Amino acid sequence: MSQISSPLYLHELAVAQALAREAGELLLRHREAGLTVEHKTSADDPVTAADREASALITTRLRRAFGTDGLLSEEETDSPERLEKRRVWIIDPIDGTKEYTTGSPDFCVSIGLAVDGEAVLGAVYAPATEEMFSGAVGAGVQKNGRPTGFGSRSEYIISVSDSEYGRELHTHDLSGMKPSGSIALKLARIGAGEADATFTMSPRSEWDICAGDALVRASGGFLRRRDGGPIHYNLAHPHIEQGIIGGQPEAVAWLESELLARHLPTAHLNLLDTDPAWGVLSQADQVRLAGHSGVCVRYAGDKLLALVVLDPETHAVLRAEGDAFHLQRLTRDVVRAVGPLAESV
Repeated sequence: MSQISSPLYLHELAVAQALAREAGELLLRHREAGLTVEHKTSADDPVTAADREASALITTRLRRAFGTDGLLSEEETDSPERLEKRRVWIIDPIDGTKEYTTGSPDFCVSIGLAVDGEAVLGAVYAPATEEMFSGAVGAGVQKNGRPTGFGSRSEYIISVSDSEYGRELHTHDLSGMKPSGSIALKLARIGAGEADATFTMSPRSEWDICAGDALVRASGGFLRRRDGGPIHYNLAHPHIEQGIIGGQPEAVAWLESELLARHLPTAHLNLLDTDPAWGVLSQADQVRLAGHSGVCVRYAGDKLLALVVLDPETHAVLRAEGDAFHLQRLTRDVVRAVGPLAESV
């Protein structure tokens, strides 16, 4: 893990914090005036004019301040130009848009900087509660200008997705679970020592986690894929195609053992024959599907729970099978990652 000399990022942190605050004020003004909500792929995936305006504000000003850096925002048209850049700003103008549209305070502006594929700097601002989390690897984490970091407590606090908790996690006896919406805000609170670890069953995108990942790393923790693989940023397809886990190292070690004991599942989209989850396929499918780029699974341990195979070009469903509940969850993850599916063939 690279260590970053803090003076190198003082200017970047100042700019990111100022932009996060300004974008947050814009979001509150929009919400007070009334919102028109659209949806991208489902009711769980809303978007508003405020998302787009906040994104335009942030990207325009970052481009002005750091003209040679790349930019990746959830609400902007992507450009392959960023792939040639060492430094890339990765932005979610509203992480927790569903909460934002329903009046909850559990949303934030997330501005992260990745260098050579690693998250190194983050500013996460929760405008409804006026909480600013910021930091850089090697420089530590601050909350509202005061240094903070990992603490200790008698029982770990495990931040989990409120949607995953409502659909599935509430049936498990994992101790310390605290459901909430925004993953960026979860990671920021972990970096500030207000929680200890988090995990997801569903995949996330780079803009969801880059800033929060930097804050967790700045406090001495880590974030990785559920199968143990690292998370790299500024990829051509900017999505982490499986669930994630991270936080304070001791808490993550405990959490991982608990997840294994309870057989809590995760998805893995666009599975390759070099991925650990390839082993959950039957031997016949391992041969039949080798080299196919549209294999998506939901699994727990060595047990396959659901399988979806897509045509990689048309997104037509070639196969869909497994337990009905898990197949529904996997299909939702696939739709959020690739968009509407074509008719089965």
